[in-house]
Amino acid sequence: MTMLLTAQSGASAPQPPVALGTAANFAVLGASTVTNTGGTVITGDLGLSPGTSVTGFPPGTVVTGAIHAADASAAQAQSDLTTAYNDAAARTPATTVPTELGSTTLTPGVYDSAAGTFGITGNLTLDAQGDPDAVFIFQAASTLITASSSTVTLTGGAQAANVIWQVGSSATLGTGSSLAGNVLALTSITVTTGVSVNGRILARNGAVTLDTNSITRPSTGALAITVPGTANLGSATADPANVSGSLGAVTVTDTRGGPSTGWTATVSSTKFTTGGATASETIAKSFIRYSPGAATSTTGSATFTPGTAGDLGSTRTAFSASDGTGDNSATWNPTITMTLPASIVAGTYTATITHSVL
Repeated sequence: MTMLLTAQSGASAPQPPVALGTAANFAVLGASTVTNTGGTVITGDLGLSPGTSVTGFPPGTVVTGAIHAADASAAQAQSDLTTAYNDAAARTPATTVPTELGSTTLTPGVYDSAAGTFGITGNLTLDAQGDPDAVFIFQAASTLITASSSTVTLTGGAQAANVIWQVGSSATLGTGSSLAGNVLALTSITVTTGVSVNGRILARNGAVTLDTNSITRPSTGALAITVPGTANLGSATADPANVSGSLGAVTVTDTRGGPSTGWTATVSSTKFTTGGATASETIAKSFIRYSPGAATSTTGSATFTPGTAGDLGSTRTAFSASDGTGDNSATWNPTITMTLPASIVAGTYTATITHSVL
């Protein structure tokens, strides 16, 4: 009996991301004015164009970025913002959902509302379902208004960089609320006291008003996994017997560059089958043992931890990284061991092992 494996990584998102161009460098971008009150902290660039009045810095601060007031960088960012806004507004097909998004969970896609507005009271969960490239686009023909203390939670590998709030007039974020994603507003954006934004505040034609906020530009990097195409585990003739072999190098690369970031890679398998896939021509997943071993190479400052060896009767952790700052990567070479049931017949058996990371 010969054991052959194909390997694959998780599927990619059906919607491509909205390209922000040079606007991606900015955490805050306004057109007429940018006005701040209190100790706002902006991580990323702050820009204004064509207006010239940026006030309230200090006491506000801009970290890992610069202030661009009516300069070429801000002008180009506004041009790129217009392109991105039009792209987001034109995306189809859009699923019409209620105006109130609070207390709901949404999966990747394009969303609009019959009223042309969106509001968030309570918590909205965006679930990427294991796809870190998943894109969420919310098309509001007029306004986006979030209530005080409202939140947007990202799960299943969802990334703030891939969440777009396209707003046809103006957006208002309520006191103490927390928003994830990039607000692209045609007119103005008001960020009230104590709001935190994991994303960007980008206004095309109006003012941006800030008050003791935390606005952090999300990373433009990505989390990806690469796997070998195929592997031959070898052959066995004894009854019963084990067949064991190397799957080949599996590599996770994280270029998101954020503070205290981490990831978890998981692994699953189909059954091994041959011929007509009858009971005597099938090897159950519980007979397949996965052993990740130690990392063969790593980069970055994260703590890398191999998963516990065990069978693939269900999805299990292959490798993980934690406590990292900045970009990182890890490579490992897992061993696959097959226990052959006594009743199995001769043949060439194939299966697919899938790795995913989030």
